[in-house]
Amino acid sequence: MKRPKRLICISAAILTAACPTLAQQTEPIKRTPLQRFEVPQTSYETIIGLAELAPDVNVGRHTHPGPESGYVIEGGFELLVDGEAPRQISAGESYLVPAMIVHDAKTGPNGAKVIATYLVPDGKPTSSPAN
Repeated sequence: MKRPKRLICISAAILTAACPTLAQQTEPIKRTPLQRFEVPQTSYETIIGLAELAPDVNVGRHTHPGPESGYVIEGGFELLVDGEAPRQISAGESYLVPAMIVHDAKTGPNGAKVIATYLVPDGKPTSSPAN
């Protein structure tokens, strides 16, 4: 017996609303801001956050207006920086992506938990999508 697609979608919506942990598991990235402060005598601010990346996801190609540095707490990911060979970054390792360089990250079956730091010019977004 075939079930209507609408019924399946409604059932999925009810299940997601009833089980918030299930909804959280489907998010590819959970970001938690930890600290934000102005860099004295400059027009920059520093943003530090925790990023929890779900298993088997691509973050998506993007850039940052300032450098991004990070430290992997758990799991790992493949860092894909334009113009460079892909690099596997594992727990206990750090990375640096220069300002305005297009990059992406792809997690494996364990996902990743990362502390990331961004140096951002005042008034600029932390990141922007790239083609």
